[in-house]
Amino acid sequence: MRVRPALPVVGLGLSALLLTSCFSAPDTTEEAGAEETGDRIGVAMLNPPRSGLTPFSDDAFKLARWSTGETLVVLDEAGDAQPALATAWEQVDPNTWRFEIRQGVTFHDGTPLTVDQVVAALTAATQASPKPRILDGVDLTATADPDAPETAVLVRTGDIDPLVPQRLSSPQLSILAAAAYGADGVVDPVGHGTGPFELVSVQGTSSAKLDRYDGYWGDKAKIAGIDVNFVPDGTARAAALRTGTADVVEAIPVSQASLLDEDQIFEVPMPRTNTLYLNTERGVFADPAMRAAARDAVDRDKIVDTVYEGRADVAQGLLGPALPWAAEGRPARTETAAGNPAGQEIVLATFTDRAELPEVAVQLQQQLEAAGFTVRQEVREYSQIESDALAGAFDAFILSRATVLDSGDPVAYMYSDFSCEGSFNIAQLCDPQIDEALQTASRIPAGDDRRRAIMAAEKLILESDAAIPMLHERVIQGESGDFTGVARDSRERELIRATTAATTAAS
Repeated sequence: MRVRPALPVVGLGLSALLLTSCFSAPDTTEEAGAEETGDRIGVAMLNPPRSGLTPFSDDAFKLARWSTGETLVVLDEAGDAQPALATAWEQVDPNTWRFEIRQGVTFHDGTPLTVDQVVAALTAATQASPKPRILDGVDLTATADPDAPETAVLVRTGDIDPLVPQRLSSPQLSILAAAAYGADGVVDPVGHGTGPFELVSVQGTSSAKLDRYDGYWGDKAKIAGIDVNFVPDGTARAAALRTGTADVVEAIPVSQASLLDEDQIFEVPMPRTNTLYLNTERGVFADPAMRAAARDAVDRDKIVDTVYEGRADVAQGLLGPALPWAAEGRPARTETAAGNPAGQEIVLATFTDRAELPEVAVQLQQQLEAAGFTVRQEVREYSQIESDALAGAFDAFILSRATVLDSGDPVAYMYSDFSCEGSFNIAQLCDPQIDEALQTASRIPAGDDRRRAIMAAEKLILESDAAIPMLHERVIQGESGDFTGVARDSRERELIRATTAATTAAS
């Protein structure tokens, strides 16, 4: 059995010592054979649970990354729905979808997966307060199919929604056993999932333990379990990888990456774009020629090299390499000719919560001033600046923005940021042609036609110069090399899989 050494404290600050000292000792289970072993994998995660691991919160993504909570469908790399706890589905009318439920599945507490429990789990999600983010603005109901009450579920939406299967892939709609759902609305996932690993204990915000579930409906896990520690401090997480205290480490800071072996670092493209939003409604950038001047002034390569130390991707559009179909389908666009800023003053704003953004602001100020603008910066905490940004108080605003939400589809992001009635329209953009393109895309079922419509909408948004995408972020994942089959997932839904296995025999 592999034994991890104690984490050394020399060279770490007190905060790192306190955080890393919480790592649990490895399990000493004997090997179970060549395929299934007694090896356990240690994982250091960035964020501790914030809502008691209820699936109705962002904690649901931890349940997915540990392969303990499962959904009716999952998404492939392109964002298309694939079978999971549902084996097939079809749209039976504009507002209704029918899902065939997988037979022979048991929850970790030994109870069977049934149609009634799927209905109960989805209904609990619709009644949660607050609702899971994936159900914002969605009127969804689930019932047993009266023609096949033992095997199929009908999911209905108030409005026509071509993305119902993708929506049901959200970890926030994981299906748990009946005993998980308390009368007070509290949901306890411990011992109540269906995945290859059973969550057996949680120690508050410090650690969690999962064991292999031998009754899993699919291929059983190759390792005996997962030992999770929550380590918010980036220096401590990197130290855990260097010393062998953890086998997999989430979100290693760029500043720590150079201290690790390059063969232990994996950069995963994120569906997140660092974008300069320009106020199209009033001020200097109400003039398209001035927006074009700002566009031409931005040196993306320099920002990536200096602020991100080369660990980001230069943006060619709003959607980056985390969506591999975007680059292939991006049409050529027509650019507005740039005007002469002639010293016009602009206010460039951003926030401090993401450490790199103030540094990006410094670079952009220099670049915009070199182009002829006079630039004044305004930098605050996000909670203190968001309302002003949404009200159009600034000429330009730097934002790191997720470009796909839980459905794996970027239409919702584009609509909120660039439609006339968008709730997050920092650019104050209102273009009927863009609105029409977004509405067209939203009505098309998932697949190649929808993706082409999305790229047509992106083309119009970029031609407006309301948003100047600068770079696509990456997350740095650390791996010891002692295990294979660890997922490197841009959507952060997978991490430890049933196929994750030790690279060498335990010793």
